[in-house]
Amino acid sequence: MSKIIKLCKGLDIRLQGEAAMTIVNAPKASEYAVSPLDFEGVTPKMLVKVGDKVEAGSPLFFDKKRPEILFTSPVSGEVAAVNRGEKRKILSVVVAADAEIAYKQFSSLDLVKASREQIIDLLLESGLWTMFIQRPYGVVANPSDKPKAIFVSAFDSAPLAPNYDVALASSQLALQKGFDVLRRLTDGKVHLSYNAQGQKPEIEGVELHAFEGKHPAGNVGVQIHHIDPINKGEKVWTLNIQDVAIIGRFFLTGKVDMERVIAVAGSCVAEPKYYRVVAGASIESILGGKLSNEHARVISGNVLTGRNVGKEGFLGVNANQITVIPEGDEYELLGWAMPRFKKFSVSRAYFSWLMPWKKYNLDTNLNGGERAFVMNDLYEKYLPMDIYPMHLVKACLANDLDKMENLGIYEVVEEDLALCEFVCPSKIEIQQILRNGINTMIKEEE
Repeated sequence: MSKIIKLCKGLDIRLQGEAAMTIVNAPKASEYAVSPLDFEGVTPKMLVKVGDKVEAGSPLFFDKKRPEILFTSPVSGEVAAVNRGEKRKILSVVVAADAEIAYKQFSSLDLVKASREQIIDLLLESGLWTMFIQRPYGVVANPSDKPKAIFVSAFDSAPLAPNYDVALASSQLALQKGFDVLRRLTDGKVHLSYNAQGQKPEIEGVELHAFEGKHPAGNVGVQIHHIDPINKGEKVWTLNIQDVAIIGRFFLTGKVDMERVIAVAGSCVAEPKYYRVVAGASIESILGGKLSNEHARVISGNVLTGRNVGKEGFLGVNANQITVIPEGDEYELLGWAMPRFKKFSVSRAYFSWLMPWKKYNLDTNLNGGERAFVMNDLYEKYLPMDIYPMHLVKACLANDLDKMENLGIYEVVEEDLALCEFVCPSKIEIQQILRNGINTMIKEEE
């Protein structure tokens, strides 16, 4: 039996609108999109133009700095738009989908006989390499590197996150094949962490670790910290467990099948449940007619780290949930003087500390603007890692590379400090500050 790693720090934010344990097929979307914004550090260079025909698995663009890393279409159809922002920055590539998906057929590989280089080349060609995220820095992994280990988390502890035991109930064969692929990519171990309160994964050839505790126990960065911390000069790769299943299906069928199960949750969803969708689908195809409150914010991802995509946007290609909560643009007269029985706080300013089991209908209101950055130990109370997040954030603000390195910037990415941002009394955008610090480190190493 695997040893249980118990985390004492953390915080579970209990929100209304948890998805029911029911999986239904979402209606087929008319359009799908791939956005470079879903990947850190990518400078896209187009390979297609509006009007071009593509198959599922055909390349749409590549990373200008690393041309071997391709980003492929999740469906077949016609390129309908290339959306650009300031300075003609590519924001997304939209594909108008065919009625039936036509898949680009890739060559099959025998994992026993194939070399590591052949496996990597096939993953690069199919566009599935973009699922491999490198730590440190949280960027798409460099295919020329050899990681000391690969880490996968089999559970998500974020608010209203999907239960992967439900989402992957019928994907055991694909999962095993995916982990067989991962084992060929490293000379070290493949680590799989799971919730001690849930089902133990039946996967061969991996090292299992059971975690017990509040969020962010499900974050792979926290798990790496407690299993095998990253030191200077070391690199590890991480994947989402649904991406492992997609890679497994690819090696079983030779097709880039980007179907995944997502949780559609939040207090503004009339019937929260699980939906089987193709990555990059339009939000309208999933949420159309399913909202109980139209004045809501639609988030691709969870409320702590997700991206506001709106009702006209698209599901992120790596997103495993859509969260819909009320917009926080309605203000209370003398709200600070109200008892606030329906509000949540980590301090004892509200009565929520007396009801730890209660679920809340929270909106996006920050309840105040950014203010003086006060030194305290609040972040340390909720981050289950042996680093000093307050000092690390200040080092990032000062662009002090030596202090950032000494204070643990190699071990964290934005999602690991998202809880610190939530509890921050100064309303500081900690995740953006950390990303700016990481980008500074990357530039220094180039």
